[in-house]
Amino acid sequence: MVSAPLTGLNIVITRPREQAAGLIQRIEQLGGKPLPFPLLEIGAVRDEAALREQVSRLEQADLAVFISPNAVRYGMAAVLTAGKLPLSLKIATVGQGSAKSLCDLGVQQVIAPPERFDSEGLLALPELQDVSGWRVMIFRGDGGRELLGDTLVARGATVEYVTCYVRSKPELDTDALLAAMPEAIIVTSSEAALHLCEALGEHGREQLVAVPLFVPHQRIADAARQHGWKYVIVTGSGDDGLLSGLIAWVYTKRN
Repeated sequence: MVSAPLTGLNIVITRPREQAAGLIQRIEQLGGKPLPFPLLEIGAVRDEAALREQVSRLEQADLAVFISPNAVRYGMAAVLTAGKLPLSLKIATVGQGSAKSLCDLGVQQVIAPPERFDSEGLLALPELQDVSGWRVMIFRGDGGRELLGDTLVARGATVEYVTCYVRSKPELDTDALLAAMPEAIIVTSSEAALHLCEALGEHGREQLVAVPLFVPHQRIADAARQHGWKYVIVTGSGDDGLLSGLIAWVYTKRN
């Protein structure tokens, strides 16, 4: 295999700035030119007192679910500031990246799907089938899908959402993006796909219509297509999946 398969490619990375460093470095190592273009900004909640109050009641919960790396980062920061996780508390997450982040923070046993990295994958696990009478706290950002909570409630659990971080839209220089003439764009959330399409407008999308959008989940692809994107490639999950998808696309394009 070519040691630098992404040589000469301008690749837009739309992740929040603080989450993009690892992917930027790996694209550079593979010869590509990463172009950071964060479509979301992630920050701490404004009402920290409410977060502390919820975290203080973890002793009463049976299960805590961290739905993203940001939920791990901000949720666990609040937990560890208050003390530590109760020993009897079960911990779950939807993705292997989040599971690794939890392990790095000393959480030894994490319930996580081995293949499908979303709420559906987590809900399919045997550990979450019989939850009648459980108290569940779901750590997440402001808003999001309700499928996980609704399904656990339907199975007999009591669910409480813990908003531990907030998302906002940064100011975007779409003229600079268009001028960079990217060959590929990486989008890692449905919300970011919507923001990109809104920011570009119809004229901007027309200029980038031939540029493939690389996304790590079918749900994101569906959202991007719904908002007018024509060329969407679904990759595997995480940085490894995104990079493998990019390399496979380059190989097909050049051969």
